[in-house]
Amino acid sequence: MIRVAAVDDDRMLLDGLATWVRSVPDLRLVATAATVDELLRDLAGPVDVVLLDLVLRDRSAAAENVGRLVSAGHRVLVLSVWARPDQVVATFEAGASGYVTKDHDLAALAAAVREVYAERPVFSTELAFACLGDTRPVRPQLSPRERAVLLAYASGMTLKAAARHLGIKPETARTYLDRVKVKYHDLGRPSRTKLELAERVREDQLR
Repeated sequence: MIRVAAVDDDRMLLDGLATWVRSVPDLRLVATAATVDELLRDLAGPVDVVLLDLVLRDRSAAAENVGRLVSAGHRVLVLSVWARPDQVVATFEAGASGYVTKDHDLAALAAAVREVYAERPVFSTELAFACLGDTRPVRPQLSPRERAVLLAYASGMTLKAAARHLGIKPETARTYLDRVKVKYHDLGRPSRTKLELAERVREDQLR
């Protein structure tokens, strides 16, 4: 049984999803919510796959929503009616396992859920075009802690203050920051100074 949760602010869609899932033997809808905050706050049991609407009325950033869900240990399948290519690519960079547009039929959605549950990424034609249309600089793959140190340091904090802010030792913060610099350097993107790192944060829309 694959335990599914859904985050969408369309009540009719959620009600329809609940009715449909009851007819699919290997899927079970265990939670629904209008926002990621609501889901994470009220979730009472384990979830295997979270269906996440790309654009929610609370104006939360899709990539940040994905990142929060992934950090909480959930696999994420993003759903949308339409999206800018950079939004779609950003969700994958944040850890989403799949992307499906809402014009697919329910059988295709069930198949996508099964793929994500099996830890196989779901790539669609829409995602391929989004990747081809993405003109942003190539981003390094940063761990959550590396990203946190980078954001704190690039915001103007000293490394010691950033370490204190994150509750880690200064030497640990230095290790994370050095890793960030190496990763950007390996992509040919300057990262030696705080100013250069702040520019990388702006380019990569990491805030």
